[in-house]
Amino acid sequence: MGNFVLCCDSTADLSKEHFESRDIHYVCFHFFLDGKEYFDDLGQSVPFDQFYQAMADGAETSTSQVNVDEYINFWKPMLEEGKDILHLCLSSGISGTINSAVNAANILEEDYPDRKIYVVDSLGASSGYGLIMETLADKRDEGMGLEELHAWVEEHKLNMHHWFFSTDLTFFVKGGRISKASGWFGGMLNICPLMNMDNEGHLVPRFKIPGKKKIVREIVKKMGEFADGGYEYSGKCFISNAGCFDDARAVADLVEEQFPNLNGKVVINSVGTTIGSHTGPGTVALFFWGSKRES
Repeated sequence: MGNFVLCCDSTADLSKEHFESRDIHYVCFHFFLDGKEYFDDLGQSVPFDQFYQAMADGAETSTSQVNVDEYINFWKPMLEEGKDILHLCLSSGISGTINSAVNAANILEEDYPDRKIYVVDSLGASSGYGLIMETLADKRDEGMGLEELHAWVEEHKLNMHHWFFSTDLTFFVKGGRISKASGWFGGMLNICPLMNMDNEGHLVPRFKIPGKKKIVREIVKKMGEFADGGYEYSGKCFISNAGCFDDARAVADLVEEQFPNLNGKVVINSVGTTIGSHTGPGTVALFFWGSKRES
């Protein structure tokens, strides 16, 4: 498996067990729930169902990214063991954490000149970022080395597609991602925005779809349009959900029905507490490998 470590931020939104089973290390963001600080530790401190219920009940949330000292403390034991590092950060389009990571790497490279630390902007989020990590772990286990992995992920990270919808626009309006007027009309008319992540790692509203049943069909249709091989797609597919498992399951069932060559079943994860602090409950996101995101 090579003398290096694959690692990322907790915002890749895989389960603790999943990270451990694939030998992927992670460092935790922070979130605040009604003023109390917690680690974004994959639902260990605050279970996801409790977190999203608290938001639905009106709890105030905010987040804090990983700082320079935290990255140094996270990586230093790996370097002392003689390991090199390939670390992917949450998209620079929604967080500045990569700046902390780059600064920490520069500091550590002076103390460990024989070690390599590659910091990569994933331009991804949630379990799409997680699916990039999963694919890197597959390639590592197949024998790909550190330099090859670094080059591969820089070349292919924009091939990871992120499509989102939300049945509750409250927190998208609150965070300024959707206007108050659009949020009000969307709620009144039962319109769900279909969003994706652009080539700069920003979350962008693309379409307005009336009704949950239609948007479930539409998000799967987007996978048919953009996935490698279209409906013959044979890669892995991840979904994340913010306290709305039944909606995520409906999307997964349709994907499994329409894409018979999937590599395994669709994996459904939870949107973690960092990203979920901004999306709120009711968000479903679909992730797959496809054509390069151009805009």
